[in-house]
Amino acid sequence: MTGQGQPASGSSAWTTMFRHVRYENLVAGVSGGVLSNLALHPLDLVKIRFAVTGLELRPKYKGILHCLTTIWKLDGLRGLYQGVTPNVWGAGLSWGLYFFFYNAIKSYKTEGRAERLEATEYLISAAEAGAMTLCITNPLWVTKTRLMLQYDGVVNASQRQYKGMFDTLVKIYKYEGVRGLYKGFVPGLFGTSHGALQFMAYELLKLKYNQHINRLPEAQLSTVEYISVAALSKIFAVAATYPYQVVRARLQDQHMSYSGVLDVITKTWRKESIGGFYKGIAPNLIRVTPACCITFVVYENVSHFLLGLREKKM
Repeated sequence: MTGQGQPASGSSAWTTMFRHVRYENLVAGVSGGVLSNLALHPLDLVKIRFAVTGLELRPKYKGILHCLTTIWKLDGLRGLYQGVTPNVWGAGLSWGLYFFFYNAIKSYKTEGRAERLEATEYLISAAEAGAMTLCITNPLWVTKTRLMLQYDGVVNASQRQYKGMFDTLVKIYKYEGVRGLYKGFVPGLFGTSHGALQFMAYELLKLKYNQHINRLPEAQLSTVEYISVAALSKIFAVAATYPYQVVRARLQDQHMSYSGVLDVITKTWRKESIGGFYKGIAPNLIRVTPACCITFVVYENVSHFLLGLREKKM
């Protein structure tokens, strides 16, 4: 029991925690994630199609353009946007929650400190935000992969296993349980290193660039500057961590059965060597680099606008 008029220690802890939470980061992140994925979804579809292998029912593609034109001829615009609903939901929610958690964690760590965070602290903060986000969004990524790996031109449309995002979620839960919804979670956790490396590089590049041109560390960059910094940080992160995406896609593939992460790695290495772990990297780079630029430019501008409105009201 606490004395009258004295706040409970639990209440104080919650107050401290939520003092660093800003809905503006959530809104800005969702906006960036949704816009970038709507614009570039077809390239994500190509990446997933290239990442998996091993069945006769899969169409054979000679390259990115051949894949896009083949899907267009068979299924039109709808085919190019197969799996778009969970992708947009997943991307919007993931970016929103990622920025939301990341900025809250970063603010908590810098409270009462005069010096800026070190590179490793940016890395750890981003990894923590990524792990928290993945716990919420992994079922959407399984759903997206399952929908993208339905081949209308090969399998009769009336025999398609999944009819949409919610139908897929329900059927995965019904036939595979919670474990099915969290397939690929382990490589996905490793994938938080991708986001961590990207955010660390992004933060440090912004800081070093502002220092180089004698601006304040937190000064807002121009659109071109944000694009350049975002692109460089994304390319660095993709080059370092791409293999986990291939492993995750293969685990989530409804046409193949693996006993776990090590089984995927062993079979991929045995049959395809190192090249197997980089299948689909070209369409991935072509997609994620502009997608990252769009996401970060929208996020930075929307968050600065919303936070500016908050300051005016105070």
